[in-house]
Amino acid sequence: MTLWTSADIAAATGGTASADFTVDAVTFDSREVIGGELFVAMKGEVTDGHRFIGTAIDRGAAGCLVSAPVEAPHVLVKDGLAGLTALGIEARKRASAKIIGVTGSVGKTSVKEALRLALSEVEPLHTHASVKSYNNHTGVPLSLARMPADSRFGIFEMGMNHAGELSALTRLVRPDIAIITAIAPAHIEFFENEAAIADAKAEIFEGLTPGGTAILPLDSPHYVRLRARAERFADNVLTFGLDKRADVHVIRSAIVEHGTVVQAVVGDVEIAYTAQVAGEHWLSNAMATLAAAHAAGADIAAAALGIAQLQGLAGRGAQHEIPWGNGTVRLLDESYNANSASMKAALAVLADTATEGRRIAVLGAMKELGDRSDEYHAELAAPIRAAGADPVILVGEEMQPLAAELGCALLPNATAAEEWLRSELKAGDTVLVKGSNSIGLSRIISAFRGEAA
Repeated sequence: MTLWTSADIAAATGGTASADFTVDAVTFDSREVIGGELFVAMKGEVTDGHRFIGTAIDRGAAGCLVSAPVEAPHVLVKDGLAGLTALGIEARKRASAKIIGVTGSVGKTSVKEALRLALSEVEPLHTHASVKSYNNHTGVPLSLARMPADSRFGIFEMGMNHAGELSALTRLVRPDIAIITAIAPAHIEFFENEAAIADAKAEIFEGLTPGGTAILPLDSPHYVRLRARAERFADNVLTFGLDKRADVHVIRSAIVEHGTVVQAVVGDVEIAYTAQVAGEHWLSNAMATLAAAHAAGADIAAAALGIAQLQGLAGRGAQHEIPWGNGTVRLLDESYNANSASMKAALAVLADTATEGRRIAVLGAMKELGDRSDEYHAELAAPIRAAGADPVILVGEEMQPLAAELGCALLPNATAAEEWLRSELKAGDTVLVKGSNSIGLSRIISAFRGEAA
């Protein structure tokens, strides 16, 4: 199915087409090309996408968006990123879809994926969502540009680590529904305090369309602040959470052999489903998802069926049973990123995980915490003890205060942690692996699953 014609692309970007061509996808990564794509060549600080045009064409790209003439079919523009952004803006203009924007310090990718599954149960062929964590100034325009014109639902994740970034992104997405999942001290190095993070996240409401709905976590200590910002831009406000005063909340839940049975209320409707993921943070994510589905006018029973399909995402809660010795070990993969809130949530899951052996925590340093880094790291001691984690392996110099608090090993890198596990792991053990992405603990998961690191 044609996504864009060369004439469409030229009109949207103000560029000049070298030939007639059609594309059915858009990418700026030549490794993603499988045939039929528009390859967007952007000049960055590290490399120039024009270097990979040959590779993209050889792999089957139908055309390119370029800022310098090339031999391949192309649309010539002044700047690649500006061209991609213009294409994303045009995609949003031509869409009649209900658009949902998602942000938050934690949980935004999980909610985006849950919404993709939930709304795909309602419109299986007409639900579009951003992929991976494409949530910044390049990823959001790309995700918009990939949205088919006949989409009924569009779901877009938006991230930030400085004030003002979400303000720009939300004006591109122009959501009909805007969600804040939670506020936590992620990237607090760049903010005065957590309240300032809440203000920056609340920028998502600035792009709401007329009649738009803001969806807020009632459980958040910053709820009043978020609501005040939301009411400036939203015509409707819905709340979600574990607090039973929320518009969408958990009535009760119970961990069973194959997941978590959840009973929830969505407005005036009660719904029950069995989730494949565990932890209070997943319950909260599910309530945010149900609230958005409700605001979008989707069938709630169908949406719940979609949420029930959600499994832990790679680096964000996936669980793996690995043959080991005369049995198996379980890996809890939370290796994608970390802040104090997500660390505590992951440790709570470890505490609730049934295991025949030890509960082992391999924890990497949390980055961008500023002057309070030592405090945030040291305060993990209590949830670690509550989880019954023993032994605890810490990686990265920022973990020094926690290592002193616990009297446990501090290792220099992920390789050392992997070597320790290989020598000490026993059948029946359960291992939580979590840390900031730059620490590289994902290599442990990959290595134990037999994947390339």
